[in-house]
Amino acid sequence: MFRSISLFLGIFSIIISLFSILHILYSYYFEFYLNIKSYFLCFLISFIFGFFFIYLQKKDIKQINFFEKLFIVIIGFFYFPILISIPYFFSIYELSFIESYFESVSGFTTTGFSIFNFPSNIDESLLIWRSSSQWLGGLYFLFSLFLLTDSSNLKIKLFFSNLEWLNLSEIKHQYLKILFIYSFLTLIIFFVFTFIDFRLFDSLNLSMTIISSGGFLPSNSLLDVIGNNNQKFFFTLCMLIPLFNLYLFYNLFLKKFDINNFYEDIYLLSFLIFVTFLSYIFLKDYYLFSNLFFSIVSSLSNIGFGLDDDFKGFAFFLLILTIIGGSSFSTTSGLKFIKLYVLFKFSLKEIYSLVRPLYVYNTNLFLSKYKFKDNQIRNYFLTFVFFIFCFFLLSWLLSFNNISFEKSLTISILTLTNTVNSNNFSITNFDFYELNFASKSFLMLFMIIGRVELLSFLILLKRFFLKY
Repeated sequence: MFRSISLFLGIFSIIISLFSILHILYSYYFEFYLNIKSYFLCFLISFIFGFFFIYLQKKDIKQINFFEKLFIVIIGFFYFPILISIPYFFSIYELSFIESYFESVSGFTTTGFSIFNFPSNIDESLLIWRSSSQWLGGLYFLFSLFLLTDSSNLKIKLFFSNLEWLNLSEIKHQYLKILFIYSFLTLIIFFVFTFIDFRLFDSLNLSMTIISSGGFLPSNSLLDVIGNNNQKFFFTLCMLIPLFNLYLFYNLFLKKFDINNFYEDIYLLSFLIFVTFLSYIFLKDYYLFSNLFFSIVSSLSNIGFGLDDDFKGFAFFLLILTIIGGSSFSTTSGLKFIKLYVLFKFSLKEIYSLVRPLYVYNTNLFLSKYKFKDNQIRNYFLTFVFFIFCFFLLSWLLSFNNISFEKSLTISILTLTNTVNSNNFSITNFDFYELNFASKSFLMLFMIIGRVELLSFLILLKRFFLKY
């Protein structure tokens, strides 16, 4: 199993080393020499480890099973932030390892919690490094979703041959397609931001942040970037992109749209319209519609950005939207819309069975040809239960750091949904830098758990104990 893991770790280590080279070139071109040595060090360590992991694979060709795939994904969320933390740790800002690792875990899990209270005081190259970590985390998450997809039509083999090139006979079509779509959508967001007169630097950072559903800002406030309603409108539209299935835009662009494959996105769009309409009716006298719609989209897509409005009375509802999350194959976190939909439909089925025992209930998913099974419902229900368990556990652990009850509950939900703190949730000025070692460690652990779900850890533990 280790050889299968080593290839996956090696490839992404090499990708991180390539991003280090880009930052070195950027620093030289714009004469940002303050942290350039840290990027050289990151390049060397990432490249050496990447080459070493790939070399361990050698010529061993092996199809990995589901548990090995799951182990790879979880190990990656702990390992890659170590490499990403190198520029933070060796920067001029004298960060400790735990602070550097916290910032990198927050970026790689696309959460957005930051120990930097004033990002505008940070070196520009390091700001781009933060945004790049989110972009890499979003790509890794999509690859992980694809890797863990069990399909009779999709057999994934990871192998290396003679250290020359990957044999991509079975994975090239899908993995390269994911990379292409992800990169192409990033470019679209970048060009939209430049079109609405964002600075090129802000456009670059925010495009990598938005596509990954991240939360890092290149400035102290989003209002330093968004200056008018036109920019706000296009920014809101861009936040819709990571909300839906990654393949949706690809198929629409190629005119290969099949409604049977995107019922979830249609339902999700209907839900968004319904929530927006309902919020407008009840809150139009208190908030601008543009700001209200911005916050709803930002929360549902698990980005979390807020504007100048403080939604104190509306914050709980926005937190609920972060729990729902977006489409199943998107960079959003949360419980995902499809899980709650299936649980809701199953609940209706149970109610009907009690009232009308002979009633034949339709188990089709989104009224399509796909049917949900009992084992899927059990897994979704366990996911929901473990989310509640993690929520109360993390809230309890954070309370030992003298954090108020309300803030600990809010931070716990945002951590598990990988959503940044903002005015949306009335918790903008939370100081993560002042947290003690234990609280930072708990937040990092649960940020990763929120990304891969506690159920994944329990599956591995069950496998381990049954084996030994």
